[in-house]
Amino acid sequence: MKLSKFTDYNLRVLIYLALNNDRLCTIQEIATAYQISENHLMKVIHHLAKQQTILSRRGKGGGIQLARPPHEINLAQVIRNAEGDDWLVKCRDHGVVCCIAPACKLPSIFEQALEAFYQYLSQYYLDDVLKRPELLTKHLMVSPSNHMLN
Repeated sequence: MKLSKFTDYNLRVLIYLALNNDRLCTIQEIATAYQISENHLMKVIHHLAKQQTILSRRGKGGGIQLARPPHEINLAQVIRNAEGDDWLVKCRDHGVVCCIAPACKLPSIFEQALEAFYQYLSQYYLDDVLKRPELLTKHLMVSPSNHMLN
């Protein structure tokens, strides 16, 4: 199983924002920190704002920040929102149904596996990823928010 880059970038943005929870951050600084295309990040930011996981303010002095504290942002929900529920096996491709779909058990097997994956992740929140903010910030070259060090 492999998560998409889109999901990876969702998680990276949330980690960055959590480490800088005391201020607005810009897409440019996040792109620079992770060496990711600003265009890719704009899609991620739009998605996270639509999911109400982050707040986005446009214009001069604008930026983005978490919509909720890190301890309220569930990793399973973030990943499910980014990936959806049918990404392990595709029985339909561009409207064409696989010829063995009516007799194949793979979809139900993978559906159960995916549900177990999300169930396991549901016990973790963004703040669980941030237990060592000093190490994360060292690699991102940012200063952690004071409250994250407690």
